[in-house]
Amino acid sequence: MLQHLLRQFWHRKFKNILLSAEILLAFLLVFAVLAMTLRYLQLAQLPMGFSYQDVWTVEVLARDKGTVENDPVFYEKLKQGLSVLPEIEQLAFVSSAPYTPYSWRTNFYLANSSAIHKVYSLFAGDHIFDTLNMKLLAGRWYSEVDEGKTERAIVITAQTARNLFPGHINLGDVIGNIVSDDGSDLEKRSQLKIVGIVSDFRLHGELEAPENFAFMRFSPLSSERGVAVLLLKLRPGTPRNFEAKLNQQLRLIQSKFGSRIETLSDLRQTKLQEDITPLIAAAVIAVFMLLMVVFGLFGVLWQNTTRRIPELGLRRAVGASSGSIYRQILSEQFILTSSALIIGLLILVQLPITGTFGDDLDWPLFGLASVLAMVVIYGLTIICALYPAWRASRMSPTQALHYE
Repeated sequence: MLQHLLRQFWHRKFKNILLSAEILLAFLLVFAVLAMTLRYLQLAQLPMGFSYQDVWTVEVLARDKGTVENDPVFYEKLKQGLSVLPEIEQLAFVSSAPYTPYSWRTNFYLANSSAIHKVYSLFAGDHIFDTLNMKLLAGRWYSEVDEGKTERAIVITAQTARNLFPGHINLGDVIGNIVSDDGSDLEKRSQLKIVGIVSDFRLHGELEAPENFAFMRFSPLSSERGVAVLLLKLRPGTPRNFEAKLNQQLRLIQSKFGSRIETLSDLRQTKLQEDITPLIAAAVIAVFMLLMVVFGLFGVLWQNTTRRIPELGLRRAVGASSGSIYRQILSEQFILTSSALIIGLLILVQLPITGTFGDDLDWPLFGLASVLAMVVIYGLTIICALYPAWRASRMSPTQALHYE
């Protein structure tokens, strides 16, 4: 039976190649959509490292489009002026707010090692951890006690600690180690002391893969550059119309700077929409491609069944049952689909083997996306073959004798 099916497949090889190419392309698109969806679901389950609820951002805007200088008087005035508002529980100065597209990447070096460790960082004031309700895993938060010390205090994430010191099983052993940041001049590299370790922190939200991350202490008294963003932790239930009161207070504090106020909830929603848009676009393309394959495949199978009336009628005349005809049509479709999927898998398996997408497409995710994509393609192609197969199985020998 299998030999007969393969012979029939080979006799119609040119038409089958075109159909296999359509099925192959549909399989690749479905795999891509499923792999992206599964990766997003995987990332959404990971801890984000901070809390965005009831946190607002205030970006200080220089009216002359210049930068905000590191002026201790200015920052103290902002802090004192906003602290009088009862709705504000805590505030912190940062170089950029979560969910915004800004980030700073630097290189970390260990003593007596030339290895380069790429680390994303955020310059933040002493109260950033309370403002974002972050969890300390080992050590302590940096604070005013670190002011004026030669070695600048930093807090790193657990992933960064494991990558910098792979031999340390206990995170507490990493506390107190010294690293240096990048710089063109070896002698001018800053010495950074690890004083605390927090859970993995994803600055750009739920759909960002965890990266090496470090918090660099910002101090109005000693930092080289200023920061232009404030994070405000508000009392739960603070209404949105508090923005007008906050704007008024900011104008009273400092009139030469403008401000832009947003909530982390709104920034999060915008970032999620931006991240999901490519997935939606890919899904729409995949759906249209699948519809083209379904309609094309159904039409071709219908046409093939009509053209094969003499062959199928002859099989019925020599004793073939309607069930065997039905299974033959479905089996032929199964072989056609399988040939396309095998080629597709041979192409896609190169991705995890070469590590093209790194952790975004590891072997478990690849395996699950492949299986689901195969189920979708097999299901659609078999559904397309059901009616033509049923129609062929109902054919009688007399139809073949009268066929012209």
